[in-house]
Amino acid sequence: MTNISIFYIILGVVVLIFLYFVYLYNRLIRYREQVKESSSDIEVQLKRRADLIPNLVETVKGYAAHEREVLERVTEARSRILTAKTVKEGLEADNFLTETLKTLFAVAENYPDLKANQNFLHLQQELVDAEDKIQASRRFYNAVLREYEAFRQSFPNSIVANLFRFPSFEYFELSYEEKEKAEKPPEVKF
Repeated sequence: MTNISIFYIILGVVVLIFLYFVYLYNRLIRYREQVKESSSDIEVQLKRRADLIPNLVETVKGYAAHEREVLERVTEARSRILTAKTVKEGLEADNFLTETLKTLFAVAENYPDLKANQNFLHLQQELVDAEDKIQASRRFYNAVLREYEAFRQSFPNSIVANLFRFPSFEYFELSYEEKEKAEKPPEVKF
């Protein structure tokens, strides 16, 4: 073998390694963007649900004017969702909103005319639909994030990921209180 042949072999290997790293880099970008997109989808669903709150509050206000504190907490919870800067803040705000909505619906139980109001029933159904979409968005986010993290952390992908500082993202996880509630069986009272 001549020096020129060895040079072309080495050049070919270097070019193949370079192309492989370009391929890894592009896949990391695609996964990272999927994580960002799924995170954005959660935010969109949280905002959609938050947008239903003013109508719900106005509907309840007409029937339960003296339940001012409950209505203020629901409005505050909505505001927290709209001002959240990260997925984690948004999900914490969502948990607070969920708790305040439970209180609001418990209050609504004391007003039979309100429970029969078509607008209230429609808004209640819209909130259930929004909650289902939020849960689906959370599951999708975690699935996409799992793929990204598995790809980002495996070798030799981790070399490219560290070299170009591809970030790690947080999974959506239940809070301690939510885990406790999920582990307890529901109480049945007659």
